[in-house]
Amino acid sequence: MLTLIWTIQVLSSLLLIVLILMHSPKGDGIAGIGNAAQMFSSQKSAEKGLNKLTAIVAGVFVVCVFLLGFGIIK
Repeated sequence: MLTLIWTIQVLSSLLLIVLILMHSPKGDGIAGIGNAAQMFSSQKSAEKGLNKLTAIVAGVFVVCVFLLGFGIIK
Protein backbone atom coordinates (compact mmCIF):
# COMPACT_ATOMS: atom_id res chain seq x y z
CA MET A 1 0.00 0.00 0.00
CA LEU A 2 2.86 2.34 0.84
CA THR A 3 4.45 1.73 -2.55
CA LEU A 4 1.17 2.54 -4.28
CA ILE A 5 0.87 5.89 -2.50
CA TRP A 6 4.49 6.73 -3.32
CA THR A 7 3.88 5.87 -6.97
CA ILE A 8 0.74 8.02 -7.09
CA GLN A 9 2.61 10.89 -5.49
CA VAL A 10 5.51 10.74 -7.94
CA LEU A 11 3.20 10.46 -10.97
CA SER A 12 0.98 13.28 -9.77
CA SER A 13 3.99 15.51 -9.14
CA LEU A 14 5.30 14.94 -12.65
CA LEU A 15 1.86 15.50 -14.14
CA LEU A 16 1.47 18.66 -12.08
CA ILE A 17 4.73 20.03 -13.47
CA VAL A 18 3.59 19.35 -17.03
CA LEU A 19 0.14 20.88 -16.45
CA ILE A 20 1.56 24.03 -14.90
CA LEU A 21 3.96 24.47 -17.80
CA MET A 22 1.03 24.11 -20.24
CA HIS A 23 -0.77 27.14 -18.78
CA SER A 24 -0.60 30.32 -20.79
CA PRO A 25 1.34 33.19 -19.24
CA LYS A 26 -0.80 35.63 -17.28
CA GLY A 27 1.62 38.57 -17.32
CA ASP A 28 0.59 41.77 -19.03
CA GLY A 29 3.93 42.40 -20.63
CA ILE A 30 4.08 45.55 -22.71
CA ALA A 31 0.29 45.51 -23.19
CA GLY A 32 -0.07 46.58 -19.55
CA ILE A 33 1.08 50.09 -20.46
CA GLY A 34 -2.06 51.02 -22.38
CA ASN A 35 -4.34 48.78 -20.35
CA ALA A 36 -4.87 46.68 -23.48
CA ALA A 37 -4.42 43.40 -21.61
CA GLN A 38 -7.98 43.60 -20.23
CA MET A 39 -9.43 43.21 -23.73
CA PHE A 40 -8.12 39.67 -24.07
CA SER A 41 -8.51 38.44 -20.50
CA SER A 42 -11.48 36.12 -21.06
CA GLN A 43 -10.87 32.49 -20.20
CA LYS A 44 -11.44 29.97 -22.97
CA SER A 45 -13.01 26.58 -22.29
CA ALA A 46 -9.72 24.75 -22.83
CA GLU A 47 -8.08 26.96 -20.22
CA LYS A 48 -10.94 26.32 -17.80
CA GLY A 49 -10.57 22.57 -18.29
CA LEU A 50 -6.83 22.83 -17.78
CA ASN A 51 -7.40 24.78 -14.55
CA LYS A 52 -9.81 22.12 -13.25
CA LEU A 53 -7.46 19.27 -14.15
CA THR A 54 -4.54 21.06 -12.49
CA ALA A 55 -6.59 21.58 -9.32
CA ILE A 56 -7.61 17.90 -9.22
CA VAL A 57 -4.02 16.68 -9.69
CA ALA A 58 -2.81 19.15 -7.05
CA GLY A 59 -5.46 17.82 -4.66
CA VAL A 60 -4.33 14.23 -5.25
CA PHE A 61 -0.74 15.29 -4.61
CA VAL A 62 -1.64 17.07 -1.35
CA VAL A 63 -3.64 14.06 -0.11
CA CYS A 64 -0.68 11.78 -0.82
CA VAL A 65 1.66 14.14 1.00
CA PHE A 66 -0.57 14.13 4.08
CA LEU A 67 -0.98 10.35 4.02
CA LEU A 68 2.75 9.80 3.80
CA GLY A 69 3.79 12.68 6.03
CA PHE A 70 1.61 11.85 9.00
CA GLY A 71 2.28 8.13 8.71
CA ILE A 72 -1.38 7.21 8.22
CA ILE A 73 -0.42 4.57 5.66
CA LYS A 74 2.13 2.02 6.89
